Amino acid sequence: MAVKTGIRRVGMEAGNVPTQTKDCAALDPFMAFHINKGLVRKYMNSLLIGELSPEQPSFEPTKNKELIDEFRELRATVERMGLMKANHVFFLLHLLHILLLDVAAWLTLWVFGTSLVPFLLCAVLLSTVQAQAGWLQHDFGHLSVFSTSTWNHLLHHFVIGHLKGAPASWWNHMHFQHHAKPNCFGKDPDINMHPLFFALGKILSVELGKRKKKYMPYNHQHKYFFLIGPPALLPLYFQWYIFYFAIHRKKWVDLAWMITFYVRLFLTYQPLLGLKGILGLFFVVRFLESHWFVWVTQMNHIPMHIDRDRNMDWVSIQLHATCNVHKSAFNDWFSGHLNFQIEHHLFPTMPRHNYHKVAPLVQSLCAKYGIEYQSKPLLSAFADIVYSLKESGQLWLDAYLHQ
Repeated sequence: MAVKTGIRRVGMEAGNVPTQTKDCAALDPFMAFHINKGLVRKYMNSLLIGELSPEQPSFEPTKNKELIDEFRELRATVERMGLMKANHVFFLLHLLHILLLDVAAWLTLWVFGTSLVPFLLCAVLLSTVQAQAGWLQHDFGHLSVFSTSTWNHLLHHFVIGHLKGAPASWWNHMHFQHHAKPNCFGKDPDINMHPLFFALGKILSVELGKRKKKYMPYNHQHKYFFLIGPPALLPLYFQWYIFYFAIHRKKWVDLAWMITFYVRLFLTYQPLLGLKGILGLFFVVRFLESHWFVWVTQMNHIPMHIDRDRNMDWVSIQLHATCNVHKSAFNDWFSGHLNFQIEHHLFPTMPRHNYHKVAPLVQSLCAKYGIEYQSKPLLSAFADIVYSLKESGQLWLDAYLHQ
């Protein structure tokens, strides 16, 4: 973290404990994103541009110091409880179930032939593989499985590169920006579809309307979302952009991992389907996976507060931008435990099987400081995406016509 106004020097003492004072605004994201603070230390001296004198205030009025202090106490409690330690058997079984589904997809065509029903069943199984591998690569990408970054990075490359055909560097580049400033326009790439395709959030939508900006008929966005959202994101955008990203940024290792996915796909399915059949199967799988991915990833954020960066404290940003979906065996599996989005954003390196254990503590923290802790049924969460798009579209239209 670079030292800016209001941020004291971020250094490390023995035992990997940050030396900065408790009022350092950089401490919370630093602690949240890194599992090996000592390793990061060597990169930090070059970022130091100065230190505040002791009498200088280092907490800005837009930040809730009491909330931050109590959250840091909560994090210390969580670490003492052992909730940051992963159960490796959990992740091994998850990987095995993905590999078994992958084999089952191929066996479906090999045993039952390539007629329509086996073809569609194979596609459903493969889309399940892709979705579940997406959640697993997310675990490795957040360094939440192993205690060392090296093993997390290696397995991240394997899962996202070989099992999914995407570059790990692209995911890291996009996803950590999202975690640093979720739902902050201009800083969270996950809401970059505003304003070109959608008007998001009440404040930004009204602002867009007042400026008489109309890139799309936003008052109908809750309808065309079903056309350009879930069906199109992966097959029509991500699929080509990931190659552009890897080549443009010269991520040759990532590109090599990606190629192994396509080589494996061709070698295993070409004898059964031929080239045209493989292309058709691949498109159907990406189409189905795209629906799964979009609904799950947007249900926790799109209905929540979206605005420009208002320089709030890190904990408040996370809490205002996220909501949960009720726990159940299916919801946990279907969403990769991202139904605990609040806990995931507060503790991104926590193994997902521990989210439900820390949830009551987070609820108590929110209740004490008057912050709404939202948790809802899965289908209600899906519906809220559409309702929020309808509401922000109407707000845009009213401002566009009357303000």
